Amino acid sequence: QAQLVESGGGLVQTGGSLRLSCAASGSILSINDMGWYRQAPGKQRELVASITSGGSTNYADSVKGRFTISRDNAKNTVYLQMNNLEPEDTAVYYCNANLKLSRIWGARDYWGRGTQVTVSS
Repeated sequence: QAQLVESGGGLVQTGGSLRLSCAASGSILSINDMGWYRQAPGKQRELVASITSGGSTNYADSVKGRFTISRDNAKNTVYLQMNNLEPEDTAVYYCNANLKLSRIWGARDYWGRGTQVTVSS
C-alpha cells in the first residue's frame, strides 16, 4: 500500500516558473524509476520527464532545456522544475513511481491524482 501526492501546480503567465513536487508514502522498500506525465484536454497523456534510481534523466523534446527533473531519495520525493512556461504546457501533471513494497512481491507502478498547471498568454 502506497500513495503519491503531487503539489505545486497553479496559474502562471507565459515565461513564468513552477516547481512540482511528488512525495511517496507508505512502507516502501525501494523506489525505482520516477517520472512526470501530463495530459491536456483533448490530447493523449505524454511522458514529460523521467529519472532512474541512479539519477539518469529523460525528457520529452518539447520540454528539453526548460524543465528539470530531480529526486531526493531520502525523502522519497521527485521534483519537476518548470521554467519559461508556455501555454502549450497547460495540462494536468501526474506523478508516477515504480515502488517495491515487499521483499517477496515485485515492484509496480503507482500514480498520483494530478495537479493542474495553467499557463496564460
